[in-house]
Amino acid sequence: MSLDGKIESREALVGVIGLGYVGLPLLRTFHDAGFRVIGFDIDAGKVAALRRGENYLRHLGAEYALSMSRSARFDATTDMGRLGEPDAVLSCVPTPLGPHQEPDLSYVEKSARDIARTLRKGQLVVLESSTYPGTTRQVMLAPLEAGGLKCGSDFFLAYSPEREDPGRKDHSTGTIPKLVGGIDPESGRMATALYSAAIRQVVPVSSAEVAEAAKLLENIYRAVNIALVNEMKMVLTAMGIDVWEVIAAAATKPFGFQPFYPGPGLGGHCIPVDPFYLTWKAREIGMRTRFIELAGEINHHMPEWVVRRVVEALNERGKAVKGSRILVLGLAYKPDVDDVRESPSFELILKLEELGAEVDYNDPHVPATHRMRRYDLKMRSVPLTAESLGGYDCVLVATHHSAYDWQMVADHARLIVDARNATAAVKGRRDHIVRA
Repeated sequence: MSLDGKIESREALVGVIGLGYVGLPLLRTFHDAGFRVIGFDIDAGKVAALRRGENYLRHLGAEYALSMSRSARFDATTDMGRLGEPDAVLSCVPTPLGPHQEPDLSYVEKSARDIARTLRKGQLVVLESSTYPGTTRQVMLAPLEAGGLKCGSDFFLAYSPEREDPGRKDHSTGTIPKLVGGIDPESGRMATALYSAAIRQVVPVSSAEVAEAAKLLENIYRAVNIALVNEMKMVLTAMGIDVWEVIAAAATKPFGFQPFYPGPGLGGHCIPVDPFYLTWKAREIGMRTRFIELAGEINHHMPEWVVRRVVEALNERGKAVKGSRILVLGLAYKPDVDDVRESPSFELILKLEELGAEVDYNDPHVPATHRMRRYDLKMRSVPLTAESLGGYDCVLVATHHSAYDWQMVADHARLIVDARNATAAVKGRRDHIVRA
């Protein structure tokens, strides 16, 4: 049976490489649409957990993988030698930055080699990882064609960027419009057919490069606008003006303005990383992305600025940062999730410790830190009680989880440095609250 026929009849086997924040919801979406699915991951712990029906991504709910694990249409494995089994292979591997802010495509390159070893006629391969324009064609295509099969006739290759937003309740993988761009028209058509069978709205574009560039534009747009309000925050704070009230006032305009909000730095995989992918690619063709680079500088500077606000607030109360006990509220990069990728909280903790502070953290979603590419804090979340709050010289609000009782925090903390405007609604005295 042709790939078209397998997709239409739901007989196609869909494989997903990388079972993290992107891959696991994608696998579940295709399973819910009636397809047989097989997940691939190098982490044996993740594979074993899914086979037991356990979900390791807390924001998706404890039972997210349970029904799928009990289905005869589900499998998960660490064996990349089985990549020849799926009719469609969707690659959702990490695309981090290297030590000099350059793209690290080692995971993409490895997945391409793994797929190539068992590539067969009729297979569809799609890259979903965020990357610079040209990656699918320049990095994925050559290894896949090295065995003699030709793209567009023997197999198909496309790019379809992930658009996950962990913790969001009003959209899911199946309801977020899906961009699809093929290496050639037939590859684009095949990928569009596959995604259309599981996702509500699919938006075909003329090439993989257009889809890759669109993904970067989405995230650079956010990074640049966040940099704008972060810079406004620093300037207005120096002028004694509340940036949060300014943003709320500007947002009353019914056209020509969209509110963005400042914070202690950027987090998540996409916004802190994607702009540098385009910057690097632009240099390759002899161009500079000055606007994007400036935004990156401002956002990268924010943890240092927040730490300076902590130091100043302590100084005003006759307390040196060295030897001070500081509690950071929130390790996740955004509210109500356990996602700590690129979270500015790590930088805040390290910078405060470098200044001699004794730092703890509390996060109801992150009970302990784990080894990451850049950090290994070896810390555990401490209890948050009225009594414990009184033992800290300063409480630094880094993430505004809804589980926090901000009135309780305000009532019992000696000093609060609030980088998220989380304490805006607290009642009573506010002279111990400092915006950052």
